[in-house]
Amino acid sequence: MKGDVLIRNVTLVDALGERGPADVLLGEGRILSLEGGEAQRVIEGKGRFLAPGFLDLHAHLREPGQEVKEDLYSGLLAAARGGYTDLVSMPNTTPPVDTPEAVRALREKAEALGLARLHPAAALTQGQEGKTLTEAGLLKEAGASLLTDDGRTNEDAGVLAAGLLQAAAFGLPVAVHAEDASLRRGGVMNDGPLADLLGLPGNPPEAEAARIARDLEVLRYAVRRSQKKPHLHIQHLSTGRALELVREAKRAGLPVTAEATPHHLTLTEEALRGFDPLFKVAPPLRTGEDVEALLEGLLDGTLDAIATDHAPHTQAEKELDLLRAPFGIPSLEVAFPLLYTELHRKRGFPLKRLVELFTDGPRNILGLKPIHLEEGAEASLVLLDPKERPVDPRNFTSKAKFSPWAGWTLGGWPVLTLVEGRIVHEALE
Repeated sequence: MKGDVLIRNVTLVDALGERGPADVLLGEGRILSLEGGEAQRVIEGKGRFLAPGFLDLHAHLREPGQEVKEDLYSGLLAAARGGYTDLVSMPNTTPPVDTPEAVRALREKAEALGLARLHPAAALTQGQEGKTLTEAGLLKEAGASLLTDDGRTNEDAGVLAAGLLQAAAFGLPVAVHAEDASLRRGGVMNDGPLADLLGLPGNPPEAEAARIARDLEVLRYAVRRSQKKPHLHIQHLSTGRALELVREAKRAGLPVTAEATPHHLTLTEEALRGFDPLFKVAPPLRTGEDVEALLEGLLDGTLDAIATDHAPHTQAEKELDLLRAPFGIPSLEVAFPLLYTELHRKRGFPLKRLVELFTDGPRNILGLKPIHLEEGAEASLVLLDPKERPVDPRNFTSKAKFSPWAGWTLGGWPVLTLVEGRIVHEALE
């Protein structure tokens, strides 16, 4: 059998587990064989492992209108360098992505770039103003992957309910940024003793839990009223209390999914002791107890996916003081190495489950077929190298050349990313 690329002696890891070594022959955009064959190019995989390509449910690529922070090219190339073959872009741009024409324009431009595949999210409401719903059916037809007013919370429960009902008719999830604005107010870090000590306004964990509790009741109403199954997805869940609410909802059979981010899994509010706006995110970094709760939620299935919430800003913006600097951390290029090192290597988190949270989990949320490493499967894959090296944000492809993990030594770096057999990132030695 002849193919284009042969990756030999490589360990396979996907949601089905670890196995191998195998000689993986790729051709015609597919896995042709796991037992080798002839190929135009041979890549040595010994000591490395091959996984399905990652899918990020939550990234800010800033186009249109904010290209000084990021654009489709820099963002999708950063995604490919991070092992992502697929990415969902958030619609809180300038102007917001709230029309079929805007969705179609993003998809067409991304396809022409030929990097990671883009699955644009569209706004749930016109202008993301929380008042008038967008046209879910037309947005789905144009290629929207989900609906969300991310960056803003949906304050009107009736609008959210109507949005869930309309989206359900077209098989679209509705994703929510779950923070009660009246409780959050101007909080820039987790509300508690440390915020009091530092004299900084706090964003309480109850702001997240209160909004999630309300949204789950709205979902319960939508389920009762809909002939088709609504789907509520909770973005960047950060607290143990909110996690318990989702766990209870799942036990009750509600169609809810949730994601966690790399920063909420590896950093705590203690990082704010130095008043560094690099660590300013929304929702804020929480306590060590919250981190432990999130890890348990990843293991028991309460959390369905890991999503980056990649949020690039200019250096000048992030160098403002903590009260004025924007919220957000860029993480597309380090997300997997970070969690491979901090969770799998240091804490024994199962590699199979970690990979599943980057692959099957997010694909299931979007209604996409999972990719498992077997003959005939789509060759959208990532080759990962356990060799360690330090994080150097100066080398990021993203326009955001800063990172809270700068200088951390990580392993598990993507050295080859393929989309349907086409190489979109290569860093082989």
